[in-house]
Amino acid sequence: MRVRLLTLAVAGLALLAPAPPPVAASRASDGPRRPVAPQEGSVSAAELLSRVRDCTPVSRGRYRTDADAPATIPVCGTDGAVFWTADMDIDCDGRPGLLCNSTTDPTFSPATAFQQSDGRHLSAESLPFIVVPGVSGIWNHRDHGVRGGSVAAVVYRDRVHYAVVGDVGPREIIGEASYAAAEALGIRPDPRGGGVASGVTYIVFKDSRATPIESHTSAVELGERLSRTFVTAAVTAPGVRRKADTAG
Repeated sequence: MRVRLLTLAVAGLALLAPAPPPVAASRASDGPRRPVAPQEGSVSAAELLSRVRDCTPVSRGRYRTDADAPATIPVCGTDGAVFWTADMDIDCDGRPGLLCNSTTDPTFSPATAFQQSDGRHLSAESLPFIVVPGVSGIWNHRDHGVRGGSVAAVVYRDRVHYAVVGDVGPREIIGEASYAAAEALGIRPDPRGGGVASGVTYIVFKDSRATPIESHTSAVELGERLSRTFVTAAVTAPGVRRKADTAG
């Protein structure tokens, strides 16, 4: 009888104990979170988006954002960059870690198309990178100076973050970036249901390369310089007069 009463008492205490808050449980499942900065560098989202407002297609066709979506996304081009605006799916492939592995991502692959300077595959949870479509009749990224390590400015809402080209995806689908890239932009990075359905602009600078590919510092420094050149090109191009030239 004493054993039964003691058991009931312990059970009663367990029922009275406060349950952990739902937010804490959710955060634990997503793993540790890093702070989200408004943007990297001094070139604003508005400046970059103004520069890519008009599209001259360089792809022969259009891409889908998902396998069952219509093909509506062209790859556009300028003298210094190629760009597209699409969704963002989460790429958690590459070197496994706490946040990206076969448990957190049912379609996890331990490989990326491009590797670090030490030969290891990239880490999607620590390195911001984007995914380009595989070579096809729609578009060949190599023909436009885009390769592993090419630097990209990724724009979402009022945020600009820099990344490298780090992986290659399906030949008919566009709009994907690493866990770390999504998290930096304030996009939910969970590979099982995160991402965002639209509104992400990817600007890849032709013939650029972060050295080494895994150096985010190199990507930011080069990306900031190329972005500044990119947004000022429109007002310094031949035949385009600066506002100061037209004043008075």
